[in-house]
Amino acid sequence: MSEEARAVAGHEAEVIPIHGGAAVQPTEPPGGLEQRIASALRFVRHRLEGDYHVDEFGFDPELNDTLLMPLARQLYERWFRVEMFGLENVPDTGPALVVGNHSGTLPLDGVMLQVGLHDHHPAKRNLRLLGADLVYQIPVLAHLARKSGHTLASQADAARLLAKRELVGVFPEGFKGVGKPYSQRYRLQRFGRGGFVATALRAQVPIIPAAIVGAEEIYPKIADLRPIARLFGLPYFPITPTWPMFGLLGLVPLPSKWIIAFGEPIMTDEYDPDQADDHMTVLNLTDQVRETIQNMLYDQLRRRASIFF
Repeated sequence: MSEEARAVAGHEAEVIPIHGGAAVQPTEPPGGLEQRIASALRFVRHRLEGDYHVDEFGFDPELNDTLLMPLARQLYERWFRVEMFGLENVPDTGPALVVGNHSGTLPLDGVMLQVGLHDHHPAKRNLRLLGADLVYQIPVLAHLARKSGHTLASQADAARLLAKRELVGVFPEGFKGVGKPYSQRYRLQRFGRGGFVATALRAQVPIIPAAIVGAEEIYPKIADLRPIARLFGLPYFPITPTWPMFGLLGLVPLPSKWIIAFGEPIMTDEYDPDQADDHMTVLNLTDQVRETIQNMLYDQLRRRASIFF
């Protein structure tokens, strides 16, 4: 083989190393672009013909897989560079309740949790997140939330989803968690009255604790303009190092390094379903879940080298 031929052959075989010693080809695999075009055309045809399924909650799997997930995936893979651990603790089939910490000023943590389970769980599970009332009072956001599989954070909706053997996600801290100041980062707020525990007990489904590290740093909240928040009916109006000083540019999240970990399931089938009405049982289980997630957060913070790496 000539020197020129060897050079060309060597160039074609070149790979780009990435973390962990793995390697990827520098060029797109054959047929990748054609497959995306074909998928897009198929999606448009189904929309025009009305040949797609939406469930009783408004979840549109085809729209979610074709449009919404690819957008969120860019943040997951390229911006936050999320790592996931403990996926073996999330069942491949059947109902379960994923309970996580909530933070970040804007609730991107739920979306990243959803992308991770959809893309990296062996069973590619769709996480059906329970969202606050405010989400469904904003027209465009409410529509997109429904289409991506979210629904109202109520025990009735949670019970219906679990009865359909879905994987359901909930953030018991609510706005207390997502809107807390940066000075209280990674300190769990109250878990409410334990409604999620009562729901799990009645449905006899496992509770999967989830710890999310990284969201606290995307919009560090250093102050809260309460008069403006009350004016617009918001739970808080945050001031961050970039918002509102830099206008729309200040809405770009900081590229913190994220880690999401799932703990061992906390089983509820050892309890009688009627114990969902027992205040002490619910309270004790709620405290157990909260303490588990708090300890998991400390563990994952030690795992992370720094805020941005």
